Amino acid sequence: MPRIHLGDWVDSGVNWLVDHLSWLFDAIRAVLEGMYDGVDAVLAAPEPLLMAGILAVLAWWLRGLLAGVLAFAGFALVDSLDLWDRAMSTLALVLVATVIALVISVPLGIWAARSRAVGAAVRPVLDLLQTMPSMVLLIPAMLFFGLGTAAGVVATLIFALAPGVRMTELGIRQVDAELVEAAEAFGTTPRDILWRVQLPLALPTIMAGVNQVIMLGLSMVVIAGMVGTGGLGGAVNEAIGQLDIGYGFEAGVGIVVLAIYLDRVTGALGTQLSPLGRRAAAKARTRAWSYRPRPAVAVVGVVVLALVAGGLGIFGSSAGTSEASGADIGKGKEIRIGYIPWDEGIASTFLWKELLEERGFKVTTTQYAAGPLYTGLATGQLDFQTDSWLPTTHAEYWAKYGKRLDDLGKWYGPTSLELTVPSYVKDVNSLADLKDHASEFQGKIIGIEPSAGMMGLLKSKVLGAYGLQGSYDVVDGSTPAMLAELKRAYARKQPVVVTLWSPHWAYSDYDLKKLKDPQGAWGEGDGVHTLARKGFAADNPQVGRWLKDFSMTEEQLTGLEAGIQKAGKGKEQDAVRAWLRQHPGLVDTWAPVAKEDTTSQAAG
Repeated sequence: MPRIHLGDWVDSGVNWLVDHLSWLFDAIRAVLEGMYDGVDAVLAAPEPLLMAGILAVLAWWLRGLLAGVLAFAGFALVDSLDLWDRAMSTLALVLVATVIALVISVPLGIWAARSRAVGAAVRPVLDLLQTMPSMVLLIPAMLFFGLGTAAGVVATLIFALAPGVRMTELGIRQVDAELVEAAEAFGTTPRDILWRVQLPLALPTIMAGVNQVIMLGLSMVVIAGMVGTGGLGGAVNEAIGQLDIGYGFEAGVGIVVLAIYLDRVTGALGTQLSPLGRRAAAKARTRAWSYRPRPAVAVVGVVVLALVAGGLGIFGSSAGTSEASGADIGKGKEIRIGYIPWDEGIASTFLWKELLEERGFKVTTTQYAAGPLYTGLATGQLDFQTDSWLPTTHAEYWAKYGKRLDDLGKWYGPTSLELTVPSYVKDVNSLADLKDHASEFQGKIIGIEPSAGMMGLLKSKVLGAYGLQGSYDVVDGSTPAMLAELKRAYARKQPVVVTLWSPHWAYSDYDLKKLKDPQGAWGEGDGVHTLARKGFAADNPQVGRWLKDFSMTEEQLTGLEAGIQKAGKGKEQDAVRAWLRQHPGLVDTWAPVAKEDTTSQAAG
């Protein structure tokens, strides 16, 4: 059967939309980011425990005293995990996506319920949305709206749209037809039948749909963290990228707290809006833990908390950035750095964050997978990244985006790609030895992300050079999965062969052997380059010169990586500061400032 090039047609359609409707996508993006920024500012304004109290009062009003106490305890736990800002960002994104999804889904569900033709047309689209892998939705969202919250909101609302439409349609169709006929017999208009008969009776089902929209939105937020939405999804993505089980669990707990709170609150809200639900809830007020204050009391409680916050001055301050300890060259100008969660990328990124902040710049750093990172650079949403392996490992990305990027030069190298085995594996010292020991490794080479240039080189060249194609299968996965498999096999003293590269911290944590490559199939090795968006060096000539002149020795890089590993998650910049204090003079070497600049700053 002939090959159907469906993917090529989709690519062509997406490219046409990007080329001809970018103005529309930019406008939508501005609206979505404005909505998100507004909601996030409101949620992040009060101090964490104050906001937790406001949310607890809301839960108390809707579900009772016990629910309010548990809500406060849950949000206090999130604050104690130092995840409050991320949790509020996630809540803001879910609320914005939910509101937009409901604005679209409820009218569409009503239309589908009142027109069988519309229902038949909508149903396959909903089936597609519900069965399409959620991660696939990120690709067009990222291409149309770039990195950040807009792409996350769009992907989230599309993923969560279907249950809102289905439950609205189901609720209206389930309304007793005799009631509708009776209303028609009394001369009620179709509009009044909808608003006074069908919607009130369908409300419990519609609210169940609202609940499902919110829950699906929360599940998508984690995946959307891959395109730089931040929040708890970004925290989970960072934990996966760095194989940080503890940090991932903490971020997961934060998501669970939000999910339970939103689930219970929306369920109780549906009860409050339903006449039968209100009567049932009124009977439960006799129990102390189920007591709910009247709406006026709840409103007064929230207002009092807000006034206390304002009177005590405990609203979040927007007091700019901290003062630079060195010459204020940047004057608060923002620079956006993206990075891949590889150790040299983390080390160099937070090193430059510290150097630039010492020189008066405001620096934001965000973790991405390789694809979104290069997309962000090419579209100008990121300023630079310091971990591009060229000319081999990232050759595919350079071929695609190179014309829209500036290469600021190599700062470390050469690197090397290799297959590696634990040192306790005997008689396997080179790639040529693998063929005779395939059964020992169960015919598997544990790989990393299939999009990585290393994986393409392994499959297309290395396996063939040593006659390993029929003997071994390359297991596609991710860097964390590969490291987890290495850790598991090493603990049990089992044979395993994995894809690794140098420099990498695994060589210091485990006793490993790099398999020799006598035929040179891996190539000569890469240099680690700094890539910037087109025109960044021209816009920031001094920073551009610093980056072009930057270089690190192996001793410096591995020492900094070790310090960051020892410091732990969230303390990368603290580790960089400590390392720089141990190496005085490097700040002025890597980010030199002319004497007249320092003098003028002192005089000012």
